[in-house]
Amino acid sequence: QVQLVESGGGLVQAGGSLRLSCAASGVTFSGYSMGWFRQAPGKEREFVAYISQSGRIRSHADSVKGRFTISRDNAKNTAYLQMNSLKPEDTAVYYCAAGNRATPSSDSSGYNYWGQGTQVTVSS
Repeated sequence: QVQLVESGGGLVQAGGSLRLSCAASGVTFSGYSMGWFRQAPGKEREFVAYISQSGRIRSHADSVKGRFTISRDNAKNTAYLQMNSLKPEDTAVYYCAAGNRATPSSDSSGYNYWGQGTQVTVSS
């Protein structure tokens, strides 16, 4: 049974930092690209970042570029999202996802498995 479990969300002031983790089980983690998406109230889910199976290929949405960094540790079956210089508009539920396509995708349809989400709230 595949399971993705996010952690690390919470309440932080604008300008602060958080690190989200996504622990995977039930999959050969190194065979999956990983993505982070977020969904704010009343808005559609949007792409945040992805990382390839090896970690060599990474991409970040323009809205978070230079502030957020995606990474992974295949030995620990865990993906991370380091979020710095947080802004109130970053407030959302953050989801991690795992996909088995040859190349990672910024489209949610490119992912097979999803976590339950973790809330990030940034106060002004």
